[in-house]
Amino acid sequence: MSERLLFLTGHLALPRLERMIASFGEAAQEWRIHDIGVKVAALMTQEIIHRRLPRPVQADRVILPGRCRANLAVLTEDFGVAFERGPEEIADLPAYLGRGGAAPDLSRYDMQIFAEIVDASKMSVADISVKARELAAGGADVIDLGCLPDTPFDHLEDTIAALKVHGLKVSVDSANVAELERAAKAGVDHLLSLDEETLSILPDNSPIIPILTPRPHGDLDSLQRAARRARARGISAILDPILDPIHFGLAASIARYVELRAREPEAEIMMGTGNLTELTDADSAGVTAAMLGICSELDIRHLLTVQVSPHTRRTLQEHDAARRLMFAARADRALPKGYSDALLQIHDRKPYAATPEEIAALARELRDANFRIDVTQDGVHIYAKGFHHVAADAMALFPHLAVEHDGAHAFYLGAELMKAEIAYKLGKRYRQDEPLDFGVATDVNEEDATRFKEMGHTMRKAGEGPAKDASDS
Repeated sequence: MSERLLFLTGHLALPRLERMIASFGEAAQEWRIHDIGVKVAALMTQEIIHRRLPRPVQADRVILPGRCRANLAVLTEDFGVAFERGPEEIADLPAYLGRGGAAPDLSRYDMQIFAEIVDASKMSVADISVKARELAAGGADVIDLGCLPDTPFDHLEDTIAALKVHGLKVSVDSANVAELERAAKAGVDHLLSLDEETLSILPDNSPIIPILTPRPHGDLDSLQRAARRARARGISAILDPILDPIHFGLAASIARYVELRAREPEAEIMMGTGNLTELTDADSAGVTAAMLGICSELDIRHLLTVQVSPHTRRTLQEHDAARRLMFAARADRALPKGYSDALLQIHDRKPYAATPEEIAALARELRDANFRIDVTQDGVHIYAKGFHHVAADAMALFPHLAVEHDGAHAFYLGAELMKAEIAYKLGKRYRQDEPLDFGVATDVNEEDATRFKEMGHTMRKAGEGPAKDASDS
């Protein structure tokens, strides 16, 4: 017997929800819909549900609209059946229900991120501490202090001590053996980078974990010799065959990672992705996803990141999102698809929540003058009672709006329609009165899903005064 699901909705969304549920065929034979008696599903409240939902509830789960502000735990206890908040858009229900109604678990990962502060030797201890805490908040597990040639790092020991006070793991990245020796004595966690010769600066059974590199560059035999020496001396080590930039050996360096894993099936391995993200004029999210996919296949569990160039300002957050995505997909033995939109910064997988025909049908049913704005594959729609226009260019809609004498309303509609035009041209999901979702490219303020937001800026047509939020799903 299929699971019994009960969907709560409002008048306007009911026809679309009925069509969507019908599309599931036999799988939905035990699914039911209840119109709670409000026009707009988002305006459904906890009190309305208490008053209007008949008891006992004949369902295993009750699915609320994503914009419904209600306390799920209280409803679950009162009705004796599980309440959960579904997606905001009906168009997203198939994906939501396809996973049994449970969101993918993105809390797990097995890759450790080293975030390098490339010019630490030029910064004060206080400034490094502030930067390090920012990196840790963005997902860094280890703060890597980058040393510069011919730039003394006199405050290296003080910096390591200050970061340790904040509970941070620290690595030091230097080509100067003397600086690495100082870092080791100061109690650093990792050293970047040692080779089969410079490994001698560490004593036997040292708790410091070095990152070992080939010498000369690309020589896996020398890297393996270094690894064997470390093991013989009771030193745990991470091996890094070095990722090279495009046109300077990228393909060969990826092949080295594959070969190293074949030679050293149990070894811990590092990949420094900065030679791609920093040295390629491309949005770094896709580059990061591809490289961490390789890391996931090869069980590479240590990542060295840098974010110096303006176009890589969110590389750390992208690595954090990608490691979670890859872990979840690998655990399911699945493609890294359908788990998270965090790396879909420019385009969305499902940019349109409704079709032009559905918007037209909704516009015909409206009985109020509130402007509603939507985006479908044919352009930007703005509609209200007896009013419906669509265009690819937001400015083309202005002559129809009759707001030339209402500055506040014109400002709101201009901002909202331009946002809708951007969404239309990029292929992103548009939600009226909500910011566009650029994944981890921007910070997102977490909201309390049990409380209504402040009233939106949607207004009636000129001269008709303010209106309530015009959301309709």
